[in-house]
This record gives sequence, C-alpha cells and structure tokens, in this order.
Amino acid sequence: MTKDLLVPTIRDHLAKNDIEALRRLCEAEHPASVAEWLSALEPAEIWRILRTVSPELQGEIVSHIDEDTQQELVPVLDVRDAASLLTGMSSDNRADLFRRLPEEQRERLYPALAKAEREDIRKLTSYPLGTAGSIMTSDYVSLQRDMTASQAMQQIRLEATQKDTIYYAYVVDDARTLIGFVSLKDLILARPGERIEDFMHREIICAHAGDDQEDAARKIEKFDLIALPVINGGDALVGIITHDDAIDVIMQEQQEDLEKLMAIRGSHQAGTYLKTSSWVHFKNRMFWVVGLAALGLLSGIIIHGFEGSLMSLMVLALYMPMVADTGGNTGSQSSTVVVRALALGEIKTGDAMRVLFKELQVSLLLGVVLAVLSFGKVMFLSHGTVIPDGFSLWKIGAAIALALGLQVVTATLIGALLPMGAAKLRLDPAVVASPALTTVVDISGLLIYFGTAKMLLGI
Repeated sequence: MTKDLLVPTIRDHLAKNDIEALRRLCEAEHPASVAEWLSALEPAEIWRILRTVSPELQGEIVSHIDEDTQQELVPVLDVRDAASLLTGMSSDNRADLFRRLPEEQRERLYPALAKAEREDIRKLTSYPLGTAGSIMTSDYVSLQRDMTASQAMQQIRLEATQKDTIYYAYVVDDARTLIGFVSLKDLILARPGERIEDFMHREIICAHAGDDQEDAARKIEKFDLIALPVINGGDALVGIITHDDAIDVIMQEQQEDLEKLMAIRGSHQAGTYLKTSSWVHFKNRMFWVVGLAALGLLSGIIIHGFEGSLMSLMVLALYMPMVADTGGNTGSQSSTVVVRALALGEIKTGDAMRVLFKELQVSLLLGVVLAVLSFGKVMFLSHGTVIPDGFSLWKIGAAIALALGLQVVTATLIGALLPMGAAKLRLDPAVVASPALTTVVDISGLLIYFGTAKMLLGI
C-alpha cells in the first residue's frame, strides 16, 4: 500500500486508539517502509505509534526516518521515553541524532541514559564530522586469540542481537590492538577445539579514525567488504564502518559533487530540496551565476570588436552557436572525467602532463570528426546562400570547420586543466571546473572563431 493511501488508515487507527492494529502494522513491514509512512505524520502522532512496539523496533524505525523529523520527534517526548528511544537505536545512528540535537536537549537527555550509552555517545561524537570515526559504530564482535572456535561461536550467539553485523569478528589483544579477524564462515568450518590464532586472517584492511569518510567508504567498495575496522593512532580497534553506512557516504559525496559541478553552494545534503526555502536556494546558486555572468561580458566585447566582420559576412553568425555548443560539450566531458578520476584517487596532480597528453589525443580525434561534419553541414545548409564577392562557400566552410576543430582541442584541454589546477592549489576541483569552464570556453571559442575567419577569409 502506498504512503498516500496508508496515512489516512493510520490516522483512523489513531482516532480509534486501535493500538493492536498499529502494532501489527509496524511489525508486518520493514522498518524503512514504516519510517516512510510515519514521516508524513506529526511528531506526536509518530510517537503514539512507536510506543506500541518494542524499544528495539522503535530504534530501527527511527533510524530510517529523515534527520529533520528525528530532531522534531525528540522534544515531544519526556526524558524517559527519549532515553529509551535512543537506547534502542544502533550506536552510530544514536550518536548521529545526539550530535544534531540542540545543546539544551543534549544536557536534558544525557543524565537519563545508562552509563554505557553515555560513554558510547561521548566516544563516537568526539570525532570530527567527515572522518571515518564520525560514521563508525561500536556494535561489533571482538574475540581473543586464545579462544577456541566453539567458545567464539558461543560468544557470538550471546552478543548477536546487539550487534550491527556478526559476519566478521575482530581479534584483539589485551590492549585492544587489532591483530586479525575471522569470518562467520571460518568459525563454522573450523574444528570446535581449534584456536582462533591458528586460522585467523592477519592481513587486515582497515581505516584510521581520522581518515576522510569517503576514503574509508571507497575501501569497502574496492575490496567488497561487509564492514571495515577502524583503529586509532595506537592501532587499537575503536569501531567498524558497515557497508550500509558506506553506501550513505558515497551517495552523499556524489550528491555534493553533482551540486558543486553545477555551481551550487550550501550543505549538499540529500533529500532536502523541498525542505529548503527558496531564499536559501537563491543564495546557494547566486554567487557563481552572477559572477560568471559578469565575466561573460567579455564575450559581448569580443563580438562587438568583430562586428564589422559579421556585417560583411553574415553567414558566420549562423554557425557561432554550433561552435560554442560543441566546445562546451567537449570541455564538460573532459572536466567530468578528470574530476571523477581525481575524486576516486585514480590520478594525482603530478599526473597533469599525462592527463593533458591523453586528452590531447582524444580531442584531436574528436576535432577531426567534428570538423568534417561541420564542413558538410555548412555546405548543405548554406547551399544557395548569397555569398559576397571575393568569398566562396567551401572556403567559408573550411574556416568554420577549422575553427570548430581548434575549439574542440582547446576546450578539451581547458576542461582537463581547470580541475587539475584547482587540485594543485588545494581548491575543490568540482567547484572550480564546471562553473568557470563554460565562460572560459565561450571566450576562447569566440577568439578562435573570429581569429580563424580573419586569417583565412581576410575579413
């Protein structure tokens, strides 16, 4: 049943105070689906529904509700209910919600939490936002090296209900230094009396708590991991990053890159379009658009400078948009692949010459193909056009084709050079590349177009 159809049904159950129907509804569906339905209700209504289920299920459902609704929900609860709700959430989601609450609400809730939850929140919220530590969870299984496979399985059975994932168990020493890991498959296949240290994996892929969260998420993607252990400066295990959190990070980073490529400022949070005011959208978009529009006045100055050429040969004006659009398209392609390669760590700023040489090769091939096509387009579309004395259509077509080919090469190189230069200057390549690219390519394209026409046609 869709959200639009179900919400009236839920409100009908609320009006009748049909607690059993509300409980069955929450327990029959996946927590993510329930969260989607509840997000359309008022905070007080959400809590009336959530209180019909166990604290554990409450925590799962709330973890899937959007961040703004979570923050609106907590103030409507009394301290005991809010503390129970936080306790039922997984450690990373609990810490994320606690971090977003206003200071006065945190001070109100902190004493009501059990000591273990307070310490866990304190530890997880101590890491700066954007780091691996800020997205990790403390819900993992740790084992000692001298345990047997049978003892390890027994411990996992006892802890499984409180952990995010049990497929990996991490082997630590008395100082909690990470020394290896075993998978659930390893434990099932091992002999019951076999010691953990005899079959554990010692080659560990891990992240440091201070690493960038995107780098940590990319490790999970690259090595096909279900979870990634996180260690501190002393190599002690402090948490794990699960694959679902890695997906969230990658989606957030992609959202951020996409908006930066379109010259949009702001927080770049997913799912906030309708909740963001028009004024904020305006402020986020205004800076680059207005600045580059002012810079774009150079294009008008260039056209004005070649006004005489256009007046003497109006056919040139017909093909100006084609040259400008082609340059913008090829430059955007080059910029996009270079920005993406930089983001994934495939290339570094030291690879600038290799990148430019590769893009030069690509642009030359594109330039030749597009120049031939543009020559044919001029000959076909302008056939029968009155040409002033002293000029011929094929010569005009050749000039336009050459200008377009040169524009493709220069636009492609500019598209690669801008993000590489931005990265070298420690600026965000996505922010610098796309907004500036269109304006720079337009200016260079006009200079190339009229310069070529002047040299070949003598105008």
